[in-house]
Amino acid sequence: MASITPLQDHTNNDFVPAPSKKAVKRRAVTEQTDKKETVNGIEGRKKTLIPSKKGKREYDNSEMRKIAVPAHRYTPLKENWMKIFEPVVEHLQLQIRFNLKTRNVELRTCKETSDISNLQKGADFVKAFVYGFEVEDALALLRLDDLFIESFQIQDVRPLKGDHVSRAIGRLAGKGGRTKFTIENVTKTRIVLADTKIHILGSFQNIQLARRAICNLILGSPPSKVYGQLRNVVSRVSERL
Repeated sequence: MASITPLQDHTNNDFVPAPSKKAVKRRAVTEQTDKKETVNGIEGRKKTLIPSKKGKREYDNSEMRKIAVPAHRYTPLKENWMKIFEPVVEHLQLQIRFNLKTRNVELRTCKETSDISNLQKGADFVKAFVYGFEVEDALALLRLDDLFIESFQIQDVRPLKGDHVSRAIGRLAGKGGRTKFTIENVTKTRIVLADTKIHILGSFQNIQLARRAICNLILGSPPSKVYGQLRNVVSRVSERL
């Protein structure tokens, strides 16, 4: 009679689990990093660059602002570049460059940047120059905290077409820019007339006064009446203070 060999128990000793995919990947990476290389007689591990999925840069903590520059501001930007460069780099501790491909002024924080709010201040400073303000006027945004820029169009006040638009611009500027200068001096603001766009730089209260005067001129009020209203309002405000 043939003998029957008993079944052997393989559950404890002979069962070997298959390696997971993650373990295989880790082993492949360690094998790559263990490769040694000699450069000029110095032996070291071969540097393996494993690109991340998101493609992060080395300066992940930095933030950036981009300000588009219109074509008519290229030449003024080039002429006044050092006046813009020095306060941004020395005072705000930011990095700045002009990208020739995208035609943008790019601001970026770095290790030396002490305050993250400097990035927004620098962006406002460059925007003010791009809008048409002088560098000396735009520098006030860096020195004073309560200054703002407000922009609007003539069509926002009154829908005008054709020659009526040019007449409105002429009324705002005045002969030799006299009307604009008077509003600036009385309200202590700076005004830029860029075609149909109007930009006002100043404190919140002064911007309101200048905007009201400009809107009255667009709506058809005579300049002398606007001057009188401005002086009355300014005198009342000064008495309250």
